[in-house]
Amino acid sequence: MKLPVMFYVAFTTILLVTVVIFSSLDFPYPLVFFLVVIGQFFLLLMVYRVLTDDYTTTKTFDDFYEDRPIERYDP
Repeated sequence: MKLPVMFYVAFTTILLVTVVIFSSLDFPYPLVFFLVVIGQFFLLLMVYRVLTDDYTTTKTFDDFYEDRPIERYDP
């Protein structure tokens, strides 16, 4: 089963936010250290999965932002 890329992004984000919360609440050092090491692994895995994803789009740089179109001036 192939997991979507956003799963890796969400899981890594939640894991690293958990590390921040645990470290600020003075959780035991071995637990925080273990989560940091696991978080680094998942961060590398997330970057790899995002960069190797087969995502295609029909948009170009001429489309720019959809919510704010570029005004073109023809001299």
